[in-house]
Amino acid sequence: MPQPKSRKIAVLGYRSVGKSSLTIQFVEGQFVDSYDPTIENTFTKMITVNGQEYHLQLVDTAGQVCPSYQWRDFSHIRMLWSDCQWATDEYSIFPQTYSIDINGYILVYSVTSNKSFEVIKVIHEKLLDMVGKVQVPIMLVGNKKDLHMERVISCEEGKALADSWNAAFMESSAKENQVMAMTGHSLPEPLTAVEVFKRTILEAEKMEGGAPQGRTSCSLM
Repeated sequence: MPQPKSRKIAVLGYRSVGKSSLTIQFVEGQFVDSYDPTIENTFTKMITVNGQEYHLQLVDTAGQVCPSYQWRDFSHIRMLWSDCQWATDEYSIFPQTYSIDINGYILVYSVTSNKSFEVIKVIHEKLLDMVGKVQVPIMLVGNKKDLHMERVISCEEGKALADSWNAAFMESSAKENQVMAMTGHSLPEPLTAVEVFKRTILEAEKMEGGAPQGRTSCSLM
């Protein structure tokens, strides 16, 4: 097997869209519904994608804007505890640290929140401004797809936004550990949160290597 590669992925999105729940579901295989929204977490996990092993570092941004942190270590999870207060618009100042040494981005909104869908567009715009590129490796994720009665953003709306960015797209339920992949073909097994992070790695590798990306459509895996 080739030597492991190190990759760093940032998870961005509006408050309470399930960024931490999705990340913890991937790292620990469990659903965490309540957590402190003022904590920025950094997780590490080994993952194998297409025979290549990756040492993955995940930055769960929690929407913070303050650059001053105090480090604490908890096993495989290093938690960044911040003394900062929430800004009126937590992305009015886009932290430069979110554009340095990041290989890919997972942008998360809630399918039950129009506000989060609008905010994710602003985050994307500010992200491109910060990195100084017209395109970066992005996985757009519409979370909380299990809340059917509360849905206000359709799969097609999310897919259209991702297409306009030339980004990959999935819908997820961190609670049920299920993913709805936007693909034109079926797979034999249901997808889990792991696939969100695997696909983000692949998007980053594609952009680095210039590999072509096929067209997709909405279908439930």
